[in-house]
Formats: sequence, C-alpha cells, structure tokens
Amino acid sequence: MPARSKKQQMAAGAALSAKRGERSKASLRGASRQMVKSMSEKELDKLASSKRKGLPKRASKRK
Repeated sequence: MPARSKKQQMAAGAALSAKRGERSKASLRGASRQMVKSMSEKELDKLASSKRKGLPKRASKRK
C-alpha cells in the first residue's frame, strides 16, 4: 500500500527508523508513534519507500 501523502510517507519513515532502533521511540509524535505500535516493519517499509513525486502535501479527510 503506497502512501497517500508526503506527510504519511515521512511519518512512516520516522516510525520505521524507530522500529529498527536507529531512532528513539520517545522522539516520535502523532501518527508516527501510532504507526510503530500498530504496523509491522514490512508494512512500514512499503509506506516509507513510496515515491513522493506527485503526492499531495497532506491527504484530505474522508467523510
């Protein structure tokens, strides 16, 4: 599943680095903190590796 926005892709990258131990989990905030708890390393890798070109800065909220 590719990221739907640049912010989501960046949050996944931060969560992935914390999951791998390259960054402290205490330094995470918001969505990235939740991603570490709820997603596997493989899922985070797929989100973080998606291309940013053409993605909106922020995804619009669903109604």
